[in-house]
Amino acid sequence: MATSSSSRRGWMSNIQSIASRVYFFLIILQIPLFRIPCRAGMCSTPIHVTSSQLIASEIFPVPVIKGLLYPGAIVNGLVNNRTVARWDDLLSIYNLISVKEASAVTDLQCLEVLAGSYFSVAGALVGILKPSRMSMFGTLLVIWGLIKEGILGKPGNTDPSQSVYVYPTMLIAVLCAFSSIKYDVKKVRRIVPARPIAKPVASSSKSKLK
Repeated sequence: MATSSSSRRGWMSNIQSIASRVYFFLIILQIPLFRIPCRAGMCSTPIHVTSSQLIASEIFPVPVIKGLLYPGAIVNGLVNNRTVARWDDLLSIYNLISVKEASAVTDLQCLEVLAGSYFSVAGALVGILKPSRMSMFGTLLVIWGLIKEGILGKPGNTDPSQSVYVYPTMLIAVLCAFSSIKYDVKKVRRIVPARPIAKPVASSSKSKLK
């Protein structure tokens, strides 16, 4: 029994580790998960949404944000143009040069997607070291924001390139986000109280005989 339980825990830890790595590469390599209007125009990855907001608010230095963008920019450049993206051209590639002057109304309308993108990026980075629930919360927030924006969005927008869209890769992100969570079965058993065993009530006739 001990061997089977230890092998089960090892199998679960391998699933969590693999899921965390796949989720990390989905986020850091900027695999398109959705399409939604943002301050940079149209954003298709959590890092693009996060970077546009961080540059507009000036919370982090620009080199730190470029560091988040650079791995995905290299992959996208090699796949699309077969060229390596230059460090100095990152802001222009992602349309982030004039993002400070862009209207913040778009971000206010998609607060769930913005907050979910923050959690997704942070969960992807933290999940490499230790599995956490941030990636799951972030992914759920993004999905809820996309659903809300798709249902309550402006019906007059007939341009398909400007409409909200969810790519099939979002399903992979959801599966990885949930699979990377670490469940402790022992803690769950401790939290659930034991049910008291009901004792049979002796009948009055038997009690009189006694």
